[in-house]
Formats: sequence, structure tokens, C-alpha cells
Amino acid sequence: MDSLSGMAVFTKVAERESFTGAATDLKLSKSAVSKQIARLEDRLGVQLIHRTTRKLHLTEVGRAFYERAKRVVEEAEAAEQAISSLHDSLRGTLRINSPLSFGIRKISPLLPEFMARHPDLKIDITFNDRQVDLIEDGFDMGVRIAQLTDSSLIVRKLGTTELVVAASPEYWKQNGKPDHPRDLVNHRCLLYDYRQNPHEWHFQDPDGPLTVRVDGHFRSNNGDALICAAVNGAGVHYVPTFLADELLVSGHLETALEPYTADGIGIYAVWPPNRHLSAKVRSFVDFLIDNLANG
Repeated sequence: MDSLSGMAVFTKVAERESFTGAATDLKLSKSAVSKQIARLEDRLGVQLIHRTTRKLHLTEVGRAFYERAKRVVEEAEAAEQAISSLHDSLRGTLRINSPLSFGIRKISPLLPEFMARHPDLKIDITFNDRQVDLIEDGFDMGVRIAQLTDSSLIVRKLGTTELVVAASPEYWKQNGKPDHPRDLVNHRCLLYDYRQNPHEWHFQDPDGPLTVRVDGHFRSNNGDALICAAVNGAGVHYVPTFLADELLVSGHLETALEPYTADGIGIYAVWPPNRHLSAKVRSFVDFLIDNLANG
């Protein structure tokens, strides 16, 4: 068991390329991680990791050992998960990455029920609109709202959110509503930094897809900041409905260009392509599919 524990610590250090990062993921002290690696190297009689003041990297034998140790650790985790599933109980920590606004609005309210179903499972959720590297940052899974391009990840669709062009009634009263997407060049548009190209908004014209280049005086990397700006008359926002629905119902925002809005954006669960799909990831993804309403 001591050997397996050492391999688990070693694989985490190798993946994070950091003693500190591995210690955080494993909920250990940095010194405990360092001692585990030292004992493992002493037992094997080889150096697995080159350490410098700035960075660490695996030795040639360390790389070879990592490939084998990773498989052993995955098999051990799969065995534990199989036994846990017999008792209908999930254990350990599920680390999730989610976009900030969507995560707070749609995922956070669901977590208490999921945790009540699995009282031995800990949830560690990080909100970040920037697309992170799940493996490098130590996440079990992520939720993404985008046109996915990373084919290395396993993907399962959770739903769809529509896009609407919206602004405050006061803004429309002062500036007029556009009749066609090309009219947006005459408007102050609110720009979302994590859109693939913040200045390009995509629409569906009767003649086919249409891309319009827009500009404005306010941009942000967070959807809530842009929604707040739109409600207060700062400009026109091209916004997912999960952010805008309540404000549209209340009249704080009004839509425009409804016939031209583009197809919805997919909402996906993504996770690294491990040899075994973690039972905790599978259970949470199934739970999200059952409980998330489209939009």
C-alpha cells in the first residue's frame, strides 16, 4: 500500500509539474509530498524527477515509470469506485470547473441535492470564464458553453442556450432598434472578451450565415458585468438566454433582430480521456442532464 501511495503522489506531481500543485490536489503538505517522492526514489534506487529552483521535470526513467504508475493508480481507483458503486456511494473529491455566471445560476442550486444523495463525496467547484486545461489544473471535469474545438476531451451535451440581441428600453428609445444585423455598426455594442472574436457577431440571414463586425466602449471577461452594463443603458449585448431571461420578462431588457439571431450555443460536460470514466464524473453528468433545463 505504501508503494501504491507513492505512485499516486508521483503521478500527481508529474501531471501538475509542481510539488505545491500536487500537494493542493491531494490535500497534503508540500513536505509530505516531497517525502513520498524521496522514499519512492530510495526504494527504486533511481532518480525520477529533476528539481531546480524554478521547475521540475521527469528524468528519462521517470517518464517510463510514470506511464506504468499511472495505469496502476487508475486501476486501483477503478477498483475502489467499483466497490463504492455496489454500495451506491461515491467517495473522494469531485473537482469541477464551470463558467462563472452559468455555474452560479444553474449549477450551484443543484449541488445540495447531489451532495445529499452522495454524502461521502466532496465537491470542489471553481468558476472561471477562461477555458482552462483540465488535466494541467487538476480538474475531474468541466462545463463549457462554446463551439468545442478540443477533440482530446470526452464530450457529452447537457443542453443548449439561445442568443438574443438585447438592450435596455431607454437605450432603444434613444438610439432606435436595428432593422438588420448590419445596422449594429451604428450602435455601441458590449464586447465579451472570451468570445472567440469579441468584435464578430454571427447571425442567420435568409441568404445564409452572416458575420457582422461590431465595436463599442465597454468590454469585459464576465457576462454579469456586461448584463449590468446593458440594463443600465451602456449599449447592445448579444447575450445567452440563461443570463437574460429574467431581465427580459421583467422588462429591464428588450430584444431586437429576433429573425436573425444565430443558432444556440451548446452546453457541454467535458472530461479528460482516461481509460476509466470515473463513477463520480459519470454520476454528476447524468445528474446534470436530468436537472438542467435547456437555456
